[in-house]
Amino acid sequence: MLTAIVRIRGSVGVRKEIKDTMKMLCLTENNHCVVCKENPVLTGMLFKVKDYVTFGEIDKITLTSLIKKRGRLLGDKRITDEWLKTNKMTLDKLVEQFEKDPKSVYTLGLKKVFRLSPPSKGFGKVGIKYPFVQKGALGNRKEAINLLLKRMI
Repeated sequence: MLTAIVRIRGSVGVRKEIKDTMKMLCLTENNHCVVCKENPVLTGMLFKVKDYVTFGEIDKITLTSLIKKRGRLLGDKRITDEWLKTNKMTLDKLVEQFEKDPKSVYTLGLKKVFRLSPPSKGFGKVGIKYPFVQKGALGNRKEAINLLLKRMI
């Protein structure tokens, strides 16, 4: 199962251990997204930074559009058909390989971070300082992360 993690809040007034965890997750700026395979270590990291990020299970359709529109190669170049042909892949094969093992895709030259725009119509009624269960933006969204990502792509 793949988990999408999006950084919502900035770094002013954040404790050092949380800043370090964000750095380990490669979430250095607001509206950055990382897709990781779920494991116990990631669960512990998400528990620590839950007041600064939102996360949930990403589906295949959203992952495909995320890679197609916001995926970048080293040197900040877009993923093109020529690059896919030189690596003997299609976009569907790239997504399947990403679902199996995201680290193997990064060795091909794909960046770990997806830089997103702020969501259209905002994060919610209450804002970015409250959890998702209280109509805010933070914490575990489960499958609702796909709706947020579609608004941010």
